[in-house]
Amino acid sequence: MRDFSAIDRVVITHGPTALESAPRLSATLNCNLYFKRDDCTGLAGGGNKTRKLEYLIAQALTNGADTIVTIGGLQSNHARQSAAAAAKFGLDCELVLEDVTNTPKTDFYNNGNILLDQLLGATIHRLGTDENPQTYCENLIVELQVQGKKPYFIPIGGSNVVGSLGYVRCAMEIVQQIEQQQLSIDQIVIATGSAGTQAGLLAGLIACGSDIKVLGISVSKTTEQQALLVTELLCSVLEYLELDPGLAEGRVHTNGSYYGASYGVSTEPMIAAVKRCASLEGVLLDPVYTGKAMAGLIDLSDKGIIAEGSNQLFLHTGGSQGLFAYREVF
Repeated sequence: MRDFSAIDRVVITHGPTALESAPRLSATLNCNLYFKRDDCTGLAGGGNKTRKLEYLIAQALTNGADTIVTIGGLQSNHARQSAAAAAKFGLDCELVLEDVTNTPKTDFYNNGNILLDQLLGATIHRLGTDENPQTYCENLIVELQVQGKKPYFIPIGGSNVVGSLGYVRCAMEIVQQIEQQQLSIDQIVIATGSAGTQAGLLAGLIACGSDIKVLGISVSKTTEQQALLVTELLCSVLEYLELDPGLAEGRVHTNGSYYGASYGVSTEPMIAAVKRCASLEGVLLDPVYTGKAMAGLIDLSDKGIIAEGSNQLFLHTGGSQGLFAYREVF
């Protein structure tokens, strides 16, 4: 394996983030639940993208960039954290944000992450559902270059090999915390979308020699589609780390049963899961990612698919800022 500590990184995350038990929530489940609090990474409200941005911003600075360009939905947590990282390092930030159909609209356009993006000084390009954000970005980058700027493009969710390194580091952190706290974790449950968090986490666990299972609850794709996306990125990350990509075999587990009609669209189980976590543990989930992942964990526990008495670690990837945009559904 290559020397991981030698890979360029800027320090943004307030870490290590806590790994804590959730006794009151556990009492309503058939398992023992723990939270990995990556909602508390510290960058403009925190979230999992902060870890990815440590490596992406480092590469942008090495490349001499002066502007960050990235894509997301209008209430993208990734966009908020990208805007905050750009502000922290003196970079301009261009956010290409697309509308999401069938989302509650009372607060969607002006509250939540959109409000924070504006406070952070980002330039927001709002796209309709019929516009192609990738094409728009390509044209925007050319336009910026003509203006003499040096843009650095970050893919949706920061989920390329470089961004995924943030979760290789997180996996190493988790393994160390489990050892320090003398815990036995049977499975890590996460929300999985653009795949970088799950792929990076798996690559890090593989690098540590850990066989802990990671279950990704998909927020936008079928089980099979998400598994393919995660597997492809995991193999690329393993190759980057100079590890055998064959080690990915049998490690990717996804479940596409809980995202509802489509990405960002509310479900009753998500609403119930958000309310349960808030009222029992004082932990705020989000309506798009962690709320749906927790709804999946609760249902799998209720059905006995998650083994009775097992130790489950829920990796809280943040996003509670989005609750304010979805106020009317709560």
